[in-house]
Amino acid sequence: MKVCGIEIKGSEALLAVVALEAGSPAHLAAATKKLGLEDDELADNVKAFASLARQFVSEHGITHLAIKKRSKKGDFAGGPTTFKIEGILQLLDACEVALVSPQTVSAQAKKHNIEPPASLNKYQHEAYKSACALLLTRR
Repeated sequence: MKVCGIEIKGSEALLAVVALEAGSPAHLAAATKKLGLEDDELADNVKAFASLARQFVSEHGITHLAIKKRSKKGDFAGGPTTFKIEGILQLLDACEVALVSPQTVSAQAKKHNIEPPASLNKYQHEAYKSACALLLTRR
């Protein structure tokens, strides 16, 4: 099982690919660390984002996407573009998509003492933890 953890911020999907190795999550380096959706009001841009996402999943043999949930209302609610990105990712045929709550991400990180590896950029840490949370709850 190869999982791509995703944290959606603004108009970007931040990515981290993780697989289990000897029972522990291991980061699999990928050249693409984020996908951006510029001007989401243009259909061509939305289609280009969907194509890039499909290509990324296919090239890396990803079987599952673990998208960190965002709040729908309140002070920390996700913006409309973030939900558009989420919808595009949920429509990908090649893999199973799961929404992982921030509480689950935190609980699994604490329970299994998950520390993001040095090979990740700081902005990828939550995506990594989301992928780990899905991997550890599904094994």
